[in-house]
Amino acid sequence: MPTINQLVRKGRLPQKAKEKAPALRFSYNALSGRTQRIKTGNPFKRGVCTQVRTTTPKKPNSALRKIARVRLTNGIEVTAYIPGEGHRLQEHSVVLVRGGRVKDLPGVRYHIVRGALDTTGVENRKRGRSKYGSKRPKAGQAVKGKKPATPAKGKK
Repeated sequence: MPTINQLVRKGRLPQKAKEKAPALRFSYNALSGRTQRIKTGNPFKRGVCTQVRTTTPKKPNSALRKIARVRLTNGIEVTAYIPGEGHRLQEHSVVLVRGGRVKDLPGVRYHIVRGALDTTGVENRKRGRSKYGSKRPKAGQAVKGKKPATPAKGKK
C-alpha cells in the first residue's frame, strides 16, 4: 500500500486494456527486415500452415478440436482454430486468419476463414453459409445423402 506522499509524487497509472488479437497489429517492414507495431492493425492476415492437428478442450467439454499452427506474413506464428465440419488443410496450405478466440481452447485466439485462399468451404452446409464459405445450393438439386421431395399421393 503506497503512502500519500508516494501517490502525490507518482500518481496511479490507468491500466491498459489487453489486446485480444495482438498478432494482427504487427506488419513486416521489408526495408528494415523487422516487424513493426501499427496503430490500426488488420482485420485479416495471410499465413502458411506449419502444423495441422487436433486438441482437446478444457473441462467440462470433451471433443477433438481441429487447430493449425500458422506462420503469418509478419513472421509471427499463432495457433488458429479451423471452424466447421471437415477440412482439407495440411502443412504448407495458405490460409486467411482473423481474430476471435475459442473459449474452451486455451491459447487459441484466432480463427481461419473458410472459403478463402486454400481453405475450402464446408460441404452440404445449408444455414449460416456465409460464416463457412459455402456456396448457395442450386435450386432443385438433391444434396448428397438426402432423398428428393416426392409429391403427396392422391393429389393432382
